[in-house]
Amino acid sequence: MQTSVITSAWVRGWVVSRGAADPVVRPWGFTVDVGQVTQATRHVLTADDEATVRKVAAEVAAPTVWLKVFAEPEDVVAWVGPDWRIDEPGWLMRTRLRRTPAPEVPEGYTLKRWTRGGVTRLLVVAADGSFAAHGQIAPTGDTAVVDQIETAPEHRRKGLGRLVMHTLHNAALEQGATTGVLGGTPDGRALYESLGWQVQAPLVSLFHASATG
Repeated sequence: MQTSVITSAWVRGWVVSRGAADPVVRPWGFTVDVGQVTQATRHVLTADDEATVRKVAAEVAAPTVWLKVFAEPEDVVAWVGPDWRIDEPGWLMRTRLRRTPAPEVPEGYTLKRWTRGGVTRLLVVAADGSFAAHGQIAPTGDTAVVDQIETAPEHRRKGLGRLVMHTLHNAALEQGATTGVLGGTPDGRALYESLGWQVQAPLVSLFHASATG
């Protein structure tokens, strides 16, 4: 699939996953009202040329506004100027979903699952009931967006991320999705690639510097 198609799928699934407002289509991408204290609105640019990125960054600059740009971080930083800060570098990733047996839940852990509004959420808790890992997936037709994958530091390297991902893949297939999409972080990229995910494009997340006070 073309990056623009994957981006559109990612935006649609992300707003379902997070309960954000419907995306507004712009000539250069999408605007999404998130409604959080630290992120009122995000602008996702499908355009990746310098002139457009500079123009949009200047027009939307304000506290609690975020930008998502699919270009190399060093280029984006030069284009948007000093008033914008990178949250972290990342990647837009995709995979062809295939049904596979989910790994066994490791001893001492419990996997919990529920679905609401079409979004399947998983929670893994330790023996004492404390948080160990979680993740969710939002199918929107043929594509499904994996979101909020996280494992507590003290519970890493125990197969919990792989357990969550396999279970989410199968949940999306049950709802008719065939392609998975996600915004990967440096912490998660190795896990995703080990499961067959491929990088579609670099993904730079920026927030306006005034948001830090």
